[in-house]
Amino acid sequence: MKDITLDELKAMRKHEGLIIQGCGGDPQEWIDGIQDLLTTEEILLDGDTFKDVFRFENEGVTCLLFDFRDTKLNVGKLAMWRLSTHGAFGGTWLSDYLDNRFGKEIQTERQKPDCPLIGQDGNIFNLIGIAARTLRENGMREEATEMTKRVTSSGSYSEALGIIGEYVNITSTDEDEDEREEDWGNEEENEMTL
Repeated sequence: MKDITLDELKAMRKHEGLIIQGCGGDPQEWIDGIQDLLTTEEILLDGDTFKDVFRFENEGVTCLLFDFRDTKLNVGKLAMWRLSTHGAFGGTWLSDYLDNRFGKEIQTERQKPDCPLIGQDGNIFNLIGIAARTLRENGMREEATEMTKRVTSSGSYSEALGIIGEYVNITSTDEDEDEREEDWGNEEENEMTL
């Protein structure tokens, strides 16, 4: 574990990782506990562990960043775990944390579009196609091409998913359906009031 400053954290915007918020007490207990949970849930694969874990303070809250680089992960399962345990751990992706906490300070060329991959056929070529289409629909053709090249030359499924997550916000197909239902409900309401 390494302590980092907020400026060092902000410089990591090209990386992805899991941030756990509110980690008071012994940080090693948190690291061991989270890694044990993720191993039990078959999210950390092949007995792997996080190579780099960083601790930082923001607004009086101690946070741990579990860096995804060189770690064998089932990113789809991790996304579901993060959503289901958010109330307990305040888990968020590094990219989301940076955008939400420092978005005005860190100017990114474009925001990552939401892409409903959780719940889709997990074939990597299917996921590449969905993510590339999402990028193109959001005016990010160059990013779609770059992502596809990087994913197809990656060494593992988990690495491929990690790369896709650098370009799009991986969401659930259920969330996408909920939003469409809300939009439909709003359109119906708007038509009734006209």
